[in-house]
Amino acid sequence: MIETERLKLIAFETKHFQAFRQGEDKLAELLKLEIADGWLVFPEAMAHSKEYLEQNKNAAKWWMYFFVHKADGKLIGNGGYKGKPDEAGMVEIGYAIAPAYEGKGLATEAARGLTEFAFSHPQVIVVQAHTLAEENSSNNVLRKIGMGFVKELHDDEDGDIWQWKVTREEYQKFNAKHV
Repeated sequence: MIETERLKLIAFETKHFQAFRQGEDKLAELLKLEIADGWLVFPEAMAHSKEYLEQNKNAAKWWMYFFVHKADGKLIGNGGYKGKPDEAGMVEIGYAIAPAYEGKGLATEAARGLTEFAFSHPQVIVVQAHTLAEENSSNNVLRKIGMGFVKELHDDEDGDIWQWKVTREEYQKFNAKHV
């Protein structure tokens, strides 16, 4: 689990996917939490995520997480990594927050928690993310945690996207200035 000031980021496990398939009530029961409307922004990712974890049993900490709002005791979003660090020491993060919890700094807090967790592992040198190729709130989240725009790319599924990244050294310098 990754813990921030207001959030608990709980790694998905196979049992969570099984409960989710039976319905959100079962998932809520398993987690012993309420579930915010719209917590799962990209539901199509669930099937792929379950398959990935089944094939990569030791990858749970480098995969999907539930975002739980501590004070409300509610599942409010999800995100995580797109796999273990690659040979170059890079991991990619992603995140999504339920509409009722947007605009409160929680996506930034989750992204910062994921980035700090990644950099707590010596093999991670770079954390990257992708957004749609337009100015939006995700761009602001990434800027707030010290990521910089790298370039525009074309993705077959998502169309034009922007690549963002921060190195360990850049992240440490950014946080030293913004504490």
